Amino acid sequence: METFQHDLKSLFSQLGLNNTPEYIEQFIAEHSLTEQQSIFEADFWQPAQKQFLRESHDQDSDWCAVVNEFDVMLRARK
Repeated sequence: METFQHDLKSLFSQLGLNNTPEYIEQFIAEHSLTEQQSIFEADFWQPAQKQFLRESHDQDSDWCAVVNEFDVMLRARK
């Protein structure tokens, strides 16, 4: 049985983004969310990326935990 690791690096790949540690660090440094802002509606996402993030969360998919972790990371730099 093959298992797929749902981590931040894999999430970036799924979103069509560079998934190197340096790029992920840079992305988080350059993007943030306000307390009221939803990760699903942030203006830095393309429509397909927003849809993937929302569906992953709403359907409580295997991606849900890493999406939530990423959400926290985008808020933590304030």
